[in-house]
Amino acid sequence: MDPYLPQTADAYLERIGAARPARPDAAALRELQLRHLVSVPFENLSIHLGEDIVLEERALLDKVVAARRGGFCYELNGAFAVLLRALGFRVTLLQGRVHGDEGRLGIPYDHLALRVETDDGTGPWLADVGFGDHAQHPLALDDRTDQRDPRGTFRIGRAAAEDGEDHGDLDVLRDGVPQFRLDQRPRALADFRGGAWYHRTSPESGFTRAPVCSRFTTTGRITLKGHKLLTTVGTERHETRLESDEEVLAAYREHFGVRLDRLPDERGVGARASNA
Repeated sequence: MDPYLPQTADAYLERIGAARPARPDAAALRELQLRHLVSVPFENLSIHLGEDIVLEERALLDKVVAARRGGFCYELNGAFAVLLRALGFRVTLLQGRVHGDEGRLGIPYDHLALRVETDDGTGPWLADVGFGDHAQHPLALDDRTDQRDPRGTFRIGRAAAEDGEDHGDLDVLRDGVPQFRLDQRPRALADFRGGAWYHRTSPESGFTRAPVCSRFTTTGRITLKGHKLLTTVGTERHETRLESDEEVLAAYREHFGVRLDRLPDERGVGARASNA
């Protein structure tokens, strides 16, 4: 292992406001996931700032820890995996395909999630800090019953066989609605480069349409989409229109700890290409 990676663990823990756990058990994993969700934003700003997205462990740590930025699933779960391994957890990268409109599945390597094993005989656990609005706590990967979470009722079930073949894939549902289909075979970070390239370049990707920055709060969620600041507390949703660019830059700093010297381009990939 690159010696830089475990040395970054203390700085990473400081970044998310978490203490170093005494042991890599389920309680520690639960606390680390929550602290990550409320501290590190889910954001696609690099796409709209013209920044490269590098799926290498050191680059991810530099972005999330040193630069105090966020990212989308490949970056957030990729970085979180490094932290968990440095703390003694056994982590496997898994690829998923997101259920879209009318239940259609997205591209292969659409999503990166984590299978985490602890030293207390529980689990394995499905840990995920990169799906946006999802479970607050890790989910028991082998549990096929309803799992109640502050963010909804989740269920992990065997996916229907595709093309007459059962590959052992799992569907993750929230409140009865399919979220993503999980392939249980181990993957490497480099395997997700094609998915990341698609999501940062294709007009068909939701990430290229407009910049978004969002994170959990203790009572709900806060999201900045362009000039709109959305705050959710329980079931109540509040929207504030930010009139000036200075207000938007201040909102990035105040609510997400993200310091930018310019605004992300709000036109989206398709509009930028047509105006090139």
